[in-house]
Amino acid sequence: MNPVPLQGTGTVLLPEQIARALGGNNPGAPIELLSALIAAAVIGTIMLTMTAFAGPWAKRKITAAFTDRIAVNRVGPFGLFIIVADAVRLLSKELIIPEGADRPAFDLAPVVMAGSALLGFAVIPMGSLFGINLQLADPETGLAYVFAVASIATLGLTMGGYASNNKYSLLGGLRAVAQNIAYEIPLVVTAASVVLFTGTLQMSQIVAQQQETLITIGGIAIPSWYAFVNPFAFVLFLAANLAEVGRNPFDTPEAPTEIVAGYQTEYSSVYFVLFYLGEFIHIFLGGAIIATLFLGGPSGPASGSIGFVWFTVKIWAVFLFTQWARSALPRVRIDQLIEIGWKGMLVLSFANLVLTAIIVGVVL
Repeated sequence: MNPVPLQGTGTVLLPEQIARALGGNNPGAPIELLSALIAAAVIGTIMLTMTAFAGPWAKRKITAAFTDRIAVNRVGPFGLFIIVADAVRLLSKELIIPEGADRPAFDLAPVVMAGSALLGFAVIPMGSLFGINLQLADPETGLAYVFAVASIATLGLTMGGYASNNKYSLLGGLRAVAQNIAYEIPLVVTAASVVLFTGTLQMSQIVAQQQETLITIGGIAIPSWYAFVNPFAFVLFLAANLAEVGRNPFDTPEAPTEIVAGYQTEYSSVYFVLFYLGEFIHIFLGGAIIATLFLGGPSGPASGSIGFVWFTVKIWAVFLFTQWARSALPRVRIDQLIEIGWKGMLVLSFANLVLTAIIVGVVL
């Protein structure tokens, strides 16, 4: 398949490639609709497959390595079949609805949680794999869209906490709201510092502007990834992202030793699976945003044909970092979490934004 550039973008998006394969250069509206659905199913399947490996298997293996344990090793080679075993076990359990639950909100919360993260991948440039460009859409407001749909997850957590008719669940939902408000502002403000460098919200352009060489040291070319250009913003974004995905030291909405399991205490069977799925999809979405904004997206050696491989390596590296934080960092109290967010992260993110604006306006 030889991609033909789309006008104004320089590359062919996945739905366009599928449409041309099915209907030639002038596919009709039904073919375009079918192609869009197929492309969305492809991206969704890729991310759900990664999540299936991350949740039941990789999380346990990584945590066991950090804590000097063995983890799953009995079901299949390397314990990989635990993925199937857990899926069958959880989906076959009885779906228990607590007495006094608000059914519409109780039923919708897990879907909102998982769906909001999947929607975010619609505009992420994942690179190409043997000539196939794995990106669904590339709007000029791509970065704003990602933050908008990712923030919908907070609504799902709040709905689940409120609708469960459980005081611990309600506390978890309220904590999720407080945490996301406190840390989403620093997250967006730090991302805005990248926008100052690029001058665009379009995800593909943000990646494209990180392809040049920043400096060459001893014959080794250092790419102009914004993690190297502005490492302070990169560290800030990593820390705020931990709070957004609910990983230590910012896992207060769940906090098992304090509020049992928070917003998901009353959920079981397929609803619990959706909450669990949504949690890990959001971790990968956070990794995808970090890779796009700071790590050059799918760029790497021979990235023209296997860019998706490098993109996958980067988001799994972010996942490994979140699991390290989960094993190594103690949970902060809710009052400490809010203080860190409003008095620390917010101030630092605005300071970074002002400094970046000065650099861009005066130096560059």
